[in-house]
Amino acid sequence: MNYESEILRDWYLLFHYGSPAEILDGVGFDPSGLPPRCLDFPVTTVEAAGLTTEIGRALDLGCAVGRSTLELSKIAREVIGIDFSAAFIDAAEAIRRGETLAYHRYGEMHQRQALSVTMPAGIVPDRVSYETGDAMDLREDLGAFDLVHAANLLCRLPEPRRFLDRLPSLVKPGGHLVIATPATWMEAYTPRENQPTGVTLDYLKNHLGAAFELLSAKELPFLIREHQRKLQLSTSQTSVWARR
Repeated sequence: MNYESEILRDWYLLFHYGSPAEILDGVGFDPSGLPPRCLDFPVTTVEAAGLTTEIGRALDLGCAVGRSTLELSKIAREVIGIDFSAAFIDAAEAIRRGETLAYHRYGEMHQRQALSVTMPAGIVPDRVSYETGDAMDLREDLGAFDLVHAANLLCRLPEPRRFLDRLPSLVKPGGHLVIATPATWMEAYTPRENQPTGVTLDYLKNHLGAAFELLSAKELPFLIREHQRKLQLSTSQTSVWARR
């Protein structure tokens, strides 16, 4: 998948920042039966950490266009968002700077409809910075964090073990880790020999158990609109871990 494409950037901007009315406008079904909060995924994965008091540092890996990173600024004094896509990071940074960012929603796929993003309420933008980076090869001087958040990243990595092996050094003792994944393992992203041989949660337990305690795991639904007749409804298994 080309994460630098304008279409994919637009899909993710709508996914992260679109209102229910903007996302569901023109769809050919009754949306009343959708799972609760499936349109709030970048917020619900942050809430899954269960943190109620302010923390020092948070890291959002695979941050895409940055909504979860901004949400983390409500609870962390410093937040770094990192994504492999320069187009996603450029969009996230424009929103952080307070710009009104124009993008498109798609009616039928050949029909572009103009929308725009503005800063969500309650954000503390001066706490946030963004950078491009590879979750499998992060810069060595990142330091350690009170919370590391990685949503819908794991099953898009060619070598997920490299990402998992770095996590103990990124999370402070007593800190927390949130990993959300739909576990859509595909050879287009991850060679079969690098995929789990069993269920993904057991794979995470095997690779994280020495350094982390599993606190909880639950399914969080999310909806991505491609166009008015093609919407992806999925769940992401969201596991919360405490650094030993």
